[in-house]
Amino acid sequence: MKFLIHTYGCQMNVRDSEAVEALLVAAGYEKAEGEEDADIVIVNSCTVRQKAEEKAVGKAGNLIAAKKITGLMGCAVKRMGEDVFRRLPKLDFAVGPRRFGLIPRILERIRAGESRILETGDDEVPSGMDAHPDSGKSAGSFQAFVTVLLGCDNRCSYCIVPDVRGHEYSRPAREVVAEVRALAAHGVKEVCLLGQSVLRYGVRNAAWEGEGPDPDGYTEAFPRLLKELCKIDGIERIRFTSAHPRGCTDELVRVYRTEPKVCRHLHLPVQSGSDRVLAEMGRRYTRAEYLAAVRKLRDFDPEFAVTTDVIVGYPGETEEDFEATRSLMEEAGFDNSFVFKYSPRPGTRSAKLPDDVPTAEKERRDQVLLADQEARGQRRNDRLVGTVREVLAEGPSKRNAARWSGRDSGNRIVVWDVAEGCRETVGARVKLRITAAHPQILVGEKV
Repeated sequence: MKFLIHTYGCQMNVRDSEAVEALLVAAGYEKAEGEEDADIVIVNSCTVRQKAEEKAVGKAGNLIAAKKITGLMGCAVKRMGEDVFRRLPKLDFAVGPRRFGLIPRILERIRAGESRILETGDDEVPSGMDAHPDSGKSAGSFQAFVTVLLGCDNRCSYCIVPDVRGHEYSRPAREVVAEVRALAAHGVKEVCLLGQSVLRYGVRNAAWEGEGPDPDGYTEAFPRLLKELCKIDGIERIRFTSAHPRGCTDELVRVYRTEPKVCRHLHLPVQSGSDRVLAEMGRRYTRAEYLAAVRKLRDFDPEFAVTTDVIVGYPGETEEDFEATRSLMEEAGFDNSFVFKYSPRPGTRSAKLPDDVPTAEKERRDQVLLADQEARGQRRNDRLVGTVREVLAEGPSKRNAARWSGRDSGNRIVVWDVAEGCRETVGARVKLRITAAHPQILVGEKV
């Protein structure tokens, strides 16, 4: 039988879908090219925002109507529980984000005549995480996601992730190293380590248990992991996301300084520039502490790329709070920013507060911050004109097939012209002199 997986949401969901593909291939199923030739279709869902959940549930409903064996997995399943079958009465099965390793056995039960199977358990050690990550990957892929930290214990007031993904669990370091080594053997050159707050790796449970002290003197689990992964032959770049300002320690900076494979980019969500709003959100840092973390990164490399997430229209956000966010973003000098209009999620602390910022005002604030970022991004990128950047070639540009595209160490997109009839090699290192800059894209020529 042939299967297909539709994935919504974050990079963690992408990685979970890859693990399910690997499990199903190992169980004898075949990956379909499209819905038409698929016997089984699984929708991996997101519930961080209502719109994302509705898209995934709507897609599952359409597949049921097409008479496919249909399953829903991921965060929306954990949030809805038994209600998932009230919304989708003919759904065959639903699986939470820590139970996807059961899917091959669930499909056996479906084929034997069972239906409406629900698995949403809170396993401390998730099932399926050790599925060989390359089994379902397309040939020639040089990039891969590797989940190192599951769940979240931060409990921000607006966020449903701790409820649907559970407590933090750090995968054993030896398991992560083995996975990355296997990926390198399959031609992967760049890995992105994933965690809801990845710098807390090894905090709730020991990641290096039984390994003894680090010979290089690292006492923090995540910097030590980065250093070990840098030793793996074939791995040329290591990225990670997402981060928290409290994790920007001296040991993390030491890794950036000493390990060129660790990319000079950090996604560091700030959410607000107002101390009052940050306290309401439960973010556990102040404006000054956040800016100090950015300075620590930029002090050793002024070109270090910092990107962020921001929420506008949080309950009670005043114009003064909003202007504090604007000023923080300017002071931090973000290379890119992702701005989200606040919307309440069921079960979160902020959902009990009046959603008192009008929709039109949320939209205005959103547009103001996006316009600010366009100007800021242009200024940041203008400084790079004339410099030489090394990128890993990713493929033809989506907007212009005559150009190729890649990313530098700072995760900046760089495009360049290729001669007619010529092709670059996907994953190849390319040195480019920057000739022009746009707010989110650099243009280069081969050196």
